[in-house]
Amino acid sequence: MAPTPDGLPAADRPGPRPAPDAPRLTVRGEAHLDVAPELARLDITLTARGRDRRTTLDDLTRRNTAVLDLVKSCGDGVDHLETGSLTVTPELASRGRGERVRTHHGTLRLTAELSDFAVLGELATRLADLELTRVDGPWWSLRPGSPAHRTVRQQAVHDAVRRAHEYARRAHEYAEALDTTVAALVELTDTGAPEALPETVAGVPRGFARAADDQAPPPPLNLEPQRRHLHAEVTARFTLVPPRL
Repeated sequence: MAPTPDGLPAADRPGPRPAPDAPRLTVRGEAHLDVAPELARLDITLTARGRDRRTTLDDLTRRNTAVLDLVKSCGDGVDHLETGSLTVTPELASRGRGERVRTHHGTLRLTAELSDFAVLGELATRLADLELTRVDGPWWSLRPGSPAHRTVRQQAVHDAVRRAHEYARRAHEYAEALDTTVAALVELTDTGAPEALPETVAGVPRGFARAADDQAPPPPLNLEPQRRHLHAEVTARFTLVPPRL
């Protein structure tokens, strides 16, 4: 192999020294946002009890029809109306031999989600005024695709970028005579998806029911929507302009 001008074989000649890796800066950004709820959920439980299974089912069917008609009367104010589980359980007599059924217990669960809060109070009270009907709620929430989730994520990213620039400007506090700025974003991790506080009930006593009577229906409850608190957190890694040392 022919020697190079410096007398070393080409294979043994040292190549150019690789440039040192660019310094990196890791920061965390977070954001908090209070927004008005978009949905209110009511959980409705119907019960019936009869000496035979058919009577119990007939009572549940009648009460279920009354609830569906009442909820659907709210029109477009109802986003979702779903029927959950149906349970009919025989209760055996405590005395005597054999499998003698004393009575049957029936339960039917429904869920209604409303976006029109103007009709929520009246609906909740009218549902609770139905025969052997239990109402839980309202549970305030946001839609899964609510723009508020995107907004709080963006604010968290902006906070991370702001902190990165701030740390770069104050670099002399953690490295003497370091003259550098943020160069590029190399990684962004969503370490905490936007979360709301646990759903809470406001305005309506939880789990109240009534038996049939001839009293006048109660006046509508005045329900004030409870604001939702969103929180987002991101971790951002930036490269810095290599300092002049």
